[in-house]
Amino acid sequence: MESDYDELDRRLVHALQINGRAPFSLIAEVLGVSDRTIARRYARLRSTGAVRVLGGVDPAALGAVLWFLRVRCAPTASGAVAEALAGRPDTSWVSLTSGGTEITCTVRTENESDSETLLLAKLPRTPRVEGVTAHSVLHAFYGGADSFVAKIGSLDDEAIARLRPPPVPYRPGPVRLDDGDRKLLATLATDGRAELARLAAVTGWSPTTVRRRMTELRERGVLYLDIDVDGSLFDITTRTVLWLSVAPAYLEEAGTALAGHPEIAFAAATTGPTNLCATAVCADQRELYRYLTTRVAALPAITHIETAPVIKTVKRAANRAR
Repeated sequence: MESDYDELDRRLVHALQINGRAPFSLIAEVLGVSDRTIARRYARLRSTGAVRVLGGVDPAALGAVLWFLRVRCAPTASGAVAEALAGRPDTSWVSLTSGGTEITCTVRTENESDSETLLLAKLPRTPRVEGVTAHSVLHAFYGGADSFVAKIGSLDDEAIARLRPPPVPYRPGPVRLDDGDRKLLATLATDGRAELARLAAVTGWSPTTVRRRMTELRERGVLYLDIDVDGSLFDITTRTVLWLSVAPAYLEEAGTALAGHPEIAFAAATTGPTNLCATAVCADQRELYRYLTTRVAALPAITHIETAPVIKTVKRAANRAR
């Protein structure tokens, strides 16, 4: 089957990965096409769900905790439980794996009470849920503002340099969010390219205040731009969750090496029965096998590996079910 996407689509997506809020005029100039062509292409890609620019929030910057959940269900219940999880505003990447009897997802909890309510009370008592394993993220090696598109995109170094926004200095310290901040982040979470006028209307601030506050939240490590991409745009049809056990003395080395693999879209050190979790994206099962038996096999001190192919993605990075 021929792809519905072409090289210009892929170059546009790579440009948005580099700078999600870059003006269409700049992207058009770099890619050598008209502004109207870029605007039309982006509108089509966004309307079909092929790509969206989203404002992401780093949970650690706000004192929150990111969890990976593995929820084992009776076969007839997994779909309904997955849809219920996808409907929650604090979940992302809700997927059916392992023959359709296990759900994997990420959940952000704001405090210990939220964690306890979800992990110890609600989920284990849900009908037809047979078990829950929770892994909290200790350190992300790759993910968040990083994207697999950066590894496989076709733009050259000159184009990347022209598109890359100026670096934002990191300013450590506690962050307090008010109602305006929450409205700003909620709007960006659904459309990272929302215009300043719209953000000003939502928050009640002036466009100048919106711009300044976005910069401050980026400097504090709270806000970053993410890109949600349909893998088929890059001919990627296989997504697999990897659960690895690594000798603690080699965890940093293995995680760093894993993050450098072109097949890896996410990698993090976690708590739980395994201590390194990753998401691999490959063109097909043959490429996945080659990856597991070469790059993964060469990682240091791997004592155990479990693979969980994703059968269906119910919700991706955005705050709504797919």
